[in-house]
Amino acid sequence: MTLVPASVRAPLLVFGWGNLSRGDDALGPLCVHALRESLPEALRNQVEFLEDYQLQIEHALDLVGRTRVLLVDASLTCPAPFEVTPLCAANDASFTSHALSPQALLQVYQNLRDEAAPPCTLLAIRGERFDLGEPPSANARANLAAALQWTQRWLAQ
Repeated sequence: MTLVPASVRAPLLVFGWGNLSRGDDALGPLCVHALRESLPEALRNQVEFLEDYQLQIEHALDLVGRTRVLLVDASLTCPAPFEVTPLCAANDASFTSHALSPQALLQVYQNLRDEAAPPCTLLAIRGERFDLGEPPSANARANLAAALQWTQRWLAQ
């Protein structure tokens, strides 16, 4: 990981996580791929895209210097097609050295920087099948399409 100085970072970050080999778990990275491909020229210097298998404590550093952050993940429990939730920092039981919740990520940021994290929003896209080796389901692809429309508006704000 190369740490780009905050002064030269794009103000918006879209960070999707999930496993491309586990069916609908791929929704986070697939959202990032689609947005990267369709990003209007006017926003090219304003948005950075990241993806990974899971959130880790190191990702707190990716929030430095941002004005807004969109975190994108698949969900078995959110209503279809997707759910949007503003995030607040919180200590929770998910905190480990290998994975953590979005709220715990913001808490790590606050602990490291002694300041509030930039405004972060969780975009949870409804999935239903997370089996290894499966492609994303038809319902998940439809939910992703709806989430992409919402995300285009979020980026343009």
